[in-house]
Amino acid sequence: MTWRWTVISKDHMINDEIRAKEVRLVGAEGEQIGITPIREALQMAIDLNLDLVNVAPQAKPPVCRIMDYGKFRYEQQKKEKEARKNQKIVDIKEVWFRSNIEEHDYQTKLRNVVKFLKEGDKVKCSVRYRGREIAHASIGQRILERVKVEVAELCTVERQPKLEGRSMIMILAPKA
Repeated sequence: MTWRWTVISKDHMINDEIRAKEVRLVGAEGEQIGITPIREALQMAIDLNLDLVNVAPQAKPPVCRIMDYGKFRYEQQKKEKEARKNQKIVDIKEVWFRSNIEEHDYQTKLRNVVKFLKEGDKVKCSVRYRGREIAHASIGQRILERVKVEVAELCTVERQPKLEGRSMIMILAPKA
């Protein structure tokens, strides 16, 4: 008796690894065969040159299916790869402002904020205070409020401007 799969599978029990006395058997085409002894199910799989795969081990009796296990694993891996490919990883990009920023510098940084939001990334806008600038935190608050108003149609404010240590932080998330 030669089996095509001698490597132990981590996901499913196959062929001789199945230890139940009887199993609920599903045929190669998906048809219900019924409850059969394990030896008879294994023999049916051998006759069709396919594998007996335990697809629901916790059921009473366990559900086994006659299938080409190699093809099944290949299709599962393809589905997993496709799912990973379609995932969007959201990064948090940070843009630093200063409390005494000039207009041209502000416009350049605002352009970057818009670009990041259009790419689907979150943006962390920060105003860094140095020395005695912290006494005029309201200036930084006005800068972040201005950013919020100018990009309002592109994003939602995930976190309102808030002073943390020596910097004021606001987080913007792109609209879905």
